Amino acid sequence: MSAFKETIVFAVANHKGGVGKTTSVVNLADGFSREGLKVLVVDLDPQANASLHLGKIHPSRIEITCAELLLGGVDMLPNAVHEETNIEGVSLIYGSLGLGKAEDELQDHTPRPSEELRTKLEPADGVYDVILIDCPPSLKLLTSNALAAATHIIVPVESGSQYGLYGADDLLKHIEKIRRINPTVKMLGALLLKHDERQTVCKLLESTALKTFGEILPVRISTSTKVNQAAVMQQSLHALDRTSKVAREYRQLSTELIKMLGLTAKASEE
Repeated sequence: MSAFKETIVFAVANHKGGVGKTTSVVNLADGFSREGLKVLVVDLDPQANASLHLGKIHPSRIEITCAELLLGGVDMLPNAVHEETNIEGVSLIYGSLGLGKAEDELQDHTPRPSEELRTKLEPADGVYDVILIDCPPSLKLLTSNALAAATHIIVPVESGSQYGLYGADDLLKHIEKIRRINPTVKMLGALLLKHDERQTVCKLLESTALKTFGEILPVRISTSTKVNQAAVMQQSLHALDRTSKVAREYRQLSTELIKMLGLTAKASEE
Protein backbone atom coordinates (compact mmCIF):
# COMPACT_ATOMS: atom_id res chain seq x y z
CA MET A 1 0.00 0.00 0.00
CA SER A 2 1.29 3.47 -0.85
CA ALA A 3 2.95 5.35 2.00
CA PHE A 4 1.69 8.66 0.58
CA LYS A 5 -1.69 10.02 1.63
CA GLU A 6 -1.29 13.76 1.00
CA THR A 7 1.49 14.07 -1.58
CA ILE A 8 1.14 12.98 -5.22
CA VAL A 9 4.22 11.00 -6.28
CA PHE A 10 4.81 10.64 -10.02
CA ALA A 11 7.21 8.00 -11.29
CA VAL A 12 8.21 9.09 -14.81
CA ALA A 13 9.36 5.77 -16.20
CA ASN A 14 10.36 4.13 -19.46
CA HIS A 15 13.31 1.76 -19.77
CA LYS A 16 13.93 3.03 -23.29
CA GLY A 17 16.53 5.81 -23.17
CA GLY A 18 16.27 9.24 -24.75
CA VAL A 19 12.48 9.45 -24.77
CA GLY A 20 12.17 12.68 -22.75
CA LYS A 21 11.80 11.52 -19.15
CA THR A 22 14.08 14.21 -17.72
CA THR A 23 12.65 16.96 -19.95
CA SER A 24 9.16 16.04 -18.76
CA VAL A 25 10.17 15.89 -15.07
CA VAL A 26 11.90 19.30 -15.20
CA ASN A 27 9.13 21.09 -17.08
CA LEU A 28 6.26 19.53 -15.14
CA ALA A 29 8.08 20.52 -11.94
CA ASP A 30 8.30 24.06 -13.30
CA GLY A 31 4.61 24.07 -14.28
CA PHE A 32 3.46 22.76 -10.91
CA SER A 33 5.61 25.29 -9.09
CA ARG A 34 4.18 28.15 -11.14
CA GLU A 35 0.72 27.03 -9.99
CA GLY A 36 1.81 27.48 -6.38
CA LEU A 37 2.57 23.85 -5.57
CA LYS A 38 5.57 22.82 -3.50
CA VAL A 39 7.61 20.39 -5.62
CA LEU A 40 10.40 17.90 -4.98
CA VAL A 41 12.34 16.23 -7.83
CA VAL A 42 14.07 12.94 -7.02
CA ASP A 43 16.80 12.12 -9.54
CA LEU A 44 17.09 8.33 -9.51
CA ASP A 45 19.16 8.12 -12.70
CA PRO A 46 22.94 7.50 -12.40
CA GLN A 47 23.40 9.84 -15.39
CA ALA A 48 21.97 12.62 -13.15
CA ASN A 49 20.64 14.67 -16.07
CA ALA A 50 17.82 16.17 -13.98
CA SER A 51 20.42 17.21 -11.39
CA LEU A 52 22.63 18.78 -14.04
CA HIS A 53 19.60 20.71 -15.33
CA LEU A 54 18.10 21.77 -11.99
CA GLY A 55 21.05 21.83 -9.63
CA LYS A 56 23.20 24.82 -8.75
CA ILE A 57 26.02 22.43 -7.74
CA HIS A 58 27.58 19.67 -9.86
CA PRO A 59 26.31 16.24 -8.70
CA SER A 60 29.90 15.03 -8.12
CA ARG A 61 30.24 17.62 -5.33
CA ILE A 62 27.09 16.60 -3.47
CA GLU A 63 27.70 14.68 -0.26
CA ILE A 64 24.26 13.07 0.15
CA THR A 65 22.64 12.05 -3.14
CA CYS A 66 19.91 9.51 -3.85
CA ALA A 67 22.57 6.80 -3.55
CA GLU A 68 23.40 7.70 0.06
CA LEU A 69 19.72 8.21 0.86
CA LEU A 70 18.80 4.73 -0.36
CA LEU A 71 21.56 3.08 1.67
CA GLY A 72 21.40 5.32 4.74
CA GLY A 73 19.15 5.72 7.75
CA VAL A 74 15.56 6.92 7.76
CA ASP A 75 16.64 10.27 9.23
CA MET A 76 18.77 11.23 6.21
CA LEU A 77 16.06 12.87 4.08
CA PRO A 78 16.45 16.49 5.32
CA ASN A 79 20.17 16.42 4.52
CA ALA A 80 19.50 15.02 1.03
CA VAL A 81 17.04 17.73 -0.05
CA HIS A 82 18.42 20.88 -1.71
CA GLU A 83 15.93 23.74 -1.79
CA GLU A 84 18.08 26.08 -3.88
CA THR A 85 17.74 25.04 -7.54
CA ASN A 86 17.50 26.69 -10.95
CA ILE A 87 13.69 26.69 -10.70
CA GLU A 88 12.10 28.61 -7.85
CA GLY A 89 9.82 26.47 -5.69
CA VAL A 90 11.38 23.20 -6.85
CA SER A 91 13.61 21.23 -4.45
CA LEU A 92 15.97 18.46 -5.56
CA ILE A 93 17.50 15.23 -4.33
CA TYR A 94 20.52 14.81 -6.56
CA GLY A 95 21.33 11.74 -8.62
CA SER A 96 24.87 10.46 -8.98
CA LEU A 97 27.03 7.78 -10.57
CA GLY A 98 26.97 6.11 -7.15
CA LEU A 99 23.41 4.94 -7.82
CA GLY A 100 24.76 2.05 -9.90
CA LYS A 101 26.70 0.71 -6.93
CA ALA A 102 23.84 1.49 -4.56
CA GLU A 103 21.54 -0.69 -6.68
CA ASP A 104 23.86 -3.67 -6.18
CA GLU A 105 24.16 -3.04 -2.44
CA LEU A 106 20.40 -2.78 -2.03
CA GLN A 107 19.98 -6.15 -3.72
CA ASP A 108 22.57 -7.81 -1.51
CA HIS A 109 22.03 -6.21 1.89
CA THR A 110 18.43 -5.06 2.37
CA PRO A 111 15.44 -7.28 3.25
CA ARG A 112 13.01 -5.33 1.02
CA PRO A 113 15.23 -3.91 -1.71
CA SER A 114 12.36 -2.43 -3.78
CA GLU A 115 10.89 -0.48 -0.87
CA GLU A 116 13.83 1.58 0.38
CA LEU A 117 12.95 4.77 -1.53
CA ARG A 118 9.35 4.67 -0.31
CA THR A 119 10.56 4.31 3.28
CA LYS A 120 13.09 7.13 2.95
CA LEU A 121 10.63 9.53 1.29
CA GLU A 122 7.74 8.84 3.65
CA PRO A 123 8.57 11.81 5.96
CA ALA A 124 8.02 14.09 2.92
CA ASP A 125 4.33 13.16 2.75
CA GLY A 126 2.37 16.38 3.26
CA VAL A 127 5.52 18.52 3.19
CA TYR A 128 5.45 18.61 -0.63
CA ASP A 129 2.38 18.74 -2.84
CA VAL A 130 4.12 16.85 -5.65
CA ILE A 131 7.16 14.58 -5.89
CA LEU A 132 8.48 13.75 -9.36
CA ILE A 133 10.86 10.78 -9.69
CA ASP A 134 13.11 10.73 -12.76
CA CYS A 135 13.76 7.04 -13.45
CA PRO A 136 16.79 5.49 -15.15
CA PRO A 137 16.40 3.77 -18.55
CA SER A 138 16.15 0.26 -17.11
CA LEU A 139 13.74 -2.07 -15.34
CA LYS A 140 16.17 -2.90 -12.57
CA LEU A 141 15.98 -2.13 -8.88
CA LEU A 142 16.14 1.68 -9.08
CA THR A 143 13.04 1.81 -11.28
CA SER A 144 11.36 -0.76 -9.02
CA ASN A 145 11.98 1.59 -6.07
CA ALA A 146 10.41 4.50 -7.97
CA LEU A 147 7.33 2.47 -8.91
CA ALA A 148 6.97 1.14 -5.36
CA ALA A 149 7.05 4.71 -4.00
CA ALA A 150 4.73 6.21 -6.62
CA THR A 151 1.06 7.07 -6.42
CA HIS A 152 0.92 7.60 -10.21
CA ILE A 153 2.95 6.48 -13.24
CA ILE A 154 3.62 8.49 -16.41
CA VAL A 155 5.27 6.75 -19.36
CA PRO A 156 6.93 9.15 -21.85
CA VAL A 157 6.80 7.70 -25.36
CA GLU A 158 8.60 9.04 -28.42
CA SER A 159 5.72 9.43 -30.83
CA GLY A 160 7.78 10.10 -33.94
CA SER A 161 9.68 6.80 -33.70
CA GLN A 162 8.60 3.45 -35.09
CA TYR A 163 10.33 1.92 -32.05
CA GLY A 164 8.56 4.23 -29.57
CA LEU A 165 6.64 1.38 -27.92
CA TYR A 166 9.45 -1.17 -28.04
CA GLY A 167 9.51 -2.98 -24.70
CA ALA A 168 6.20 -1.53 -23.49
CA ASP A 169 4.89 -4.98 -22.59
CA ASP A 170 7.97 -5.61 -20.42
CA LEU A 171 7.33 -2.34 -18.57
CA LEU A 172 3.68 -3.21 -17.98
CA LYS A 173 4.59 -6.68 -16.67
CA HIS A 174 7.12 -5.06 -14.32
CA ILE A 175 4.47 -2.64 -13.04
CA GLU A 176 2.15 -5.58 -12.34
CA LYS A 177 4.87 -7.21 -10.23
CA ILE A 178 5.36 -3.97 -8.28
CA ARG A 179 1.60 -3.85 -7.61
CA ARG A 180 2.15 -6.72 -5.16
CA ILE A 181 3.85 -4.20 -2.85
CA ASN A 182 2.12 -1.03 -4.11
CA PRO A 183 -1.37 -2.13 -5.15
CA THR A 184 -2.84 1.38 -5.27
CA VAL A 185 -0.42 2.85 -7.82
CA LYS A 186 -2.29 4.28 -10.82
CA MET A 187 -1.18 4.26 -14.45
CA LEU A 188 -1.92 7.76 -15.80
CA GLY A 189 -0.90 6.61 -19.27
CA ALA A 190 1.47 7.41 -22.09
CA LEU A 191 2.81 10.92 -22.56
CA LEU A 192 3.41 11.39 -26.29
CA LEU A 193 6.57 13.38 -27.05
CA LYS A 194 7.96 14.65 -30.37
CA HIS A 195 4.40 14.33 -31.60
CA ASP A 196 3.16 15.65 -34.94
CA GLU A 197 -0.51 15.01 -35.77
CA ARG A 198 0.28 15.38 -39.47
CA GLN A 199 2.61 12.38 -39.57
CA THR A 200 1.15 8.93 -40.17
CA VAL A 201 3.69 7.25 -37.88
CA CYS A 202 2.57 9.51 -35.01
CA LYS A 203 -1.11 8.73 -35.62
CA LEU A 204 -0.38 5.00 -35.69
CA LEU A 205 1.72 5.13 -32.56
CA GLU A 206 -0.94 7.15 -30.73
CA SER A 207 -3.53 4.48 -31.53
CA THR A 208 -1.21 1.66 -30.43
CA ALA A 209 -0.18 3.51 -27.25
CA LEU A 210 -3.84 3.90 -26.28
CA LYS A 211 -4.42 0.15 -26.69
CA THR A 212 -1.20 -0.69 -24.83
CA PHE A 213 -1.50 1.61 -21.80
CA GLY A 214 -5.25 2.20 -21.71
CA GLU A 215 -4.77 5.94 -21.36
CA ILE A 216 -2.94 8.78 -23.11
CA LEU A 217 -2.27 12.03 -21.29
CA PRO A 218 -4.46 14.82 -22.68
CA VAL A 219 -1.63 17.02 -24.01
CA ARG A 220 0.83 15.88 -26.69
CA ILE A 221 4.29 17.46 -26.69
CA SER A 222 5.78 18.69 -29.98
CA THR A 223 9.34 18.42 -31.28
CA SER A 224 11.45 21.50 -30.61
CA THR A 225 15.13 22.46 -30.68
CA LYS A 226 14.34 24.56 -27.59
CA VAL A 227 14.33 21.39 -25.47
CA ASN A 228 18.10 20.98 -25.86
CA GLN A 229 18.66 24.74 -25.55
CA ALA A 230 16.82 24.80 -22.22
CA ALA A 231 18.89 21.89 -20.89
CA VAL A 232 22.16 23.58 -21.86
CA MET A 233 21.01 26.86 -20.30
CA GLN A 234 19.76 25.02 -17.17
CA GLN A 235 16.36 26.62 -17.58
CA SER A 236 12.79 25.46 -17.95
CA LEU A 237 11.23 25.85 -21.37
CA HIS A 238 8.96 28.53 -19.89
CA ALA A 239 11.96 30.54 -18.67
CA LEU A 240 13.77 30.13 -22.00
CA ASP A 241 10.84 31.16 -24.20
CA ARG A 242 7.40 31.16 -22.62
CA THR A 243 5.75 31.80 -26.02
CA SER A 244 7.18 28.67 -27.67
CA LYS A 245 4.74 25.91 -28.56
CA VAL A 246 6.51 23.27 -26.46
CA ALA A 247 6.60 25.56 -23.39
CA ARG A 248 2.87 26.18 -23.75
CA GLU A 249 2.22 22.44 -24.07
CA TYR A 250 4.07 21.60 -20.85
CA ARG A 251 2.24 24.41 -19.03
CA GLN A 252 -1.06 23.05 -20.31
CA LEU A 253 -0.08 19.51 -19.28
CA SER A 254 0.75 20.55 -15.72
CA THR A 255 -2.57 22.42 -15.51
CA GLU A 256 -4.48 19.39 -16.81
CA LEU A 257 -2.77 17.07 -14.29
CA ILE A 258 -3.65 19.47 -11.46
CA LYS A 259 -7.30 19.31 -12.56
CA MET A 260 -7.29 15.53 -13.09
CA LEU A 261 -5.83 14.80 -9.65
CA GLY A 262 -7.51 17.60 -7.73
CA LEU A 263 -4.15 19.00 -6.66
CA THR A 264 -4.14 21.96 -4.30
CA ALA A 265 -1.27 23.65 -2.54
CA LYS A 266 -1.76 21.79 0.75
CA ALA A 267 1.87 22.04 1.76
CA SER A 268 1.78 25.84 1.74
CA GLU A 269 -1.50 26.12 3.67
CA GLU A 270 -0.07 26.69 7.13
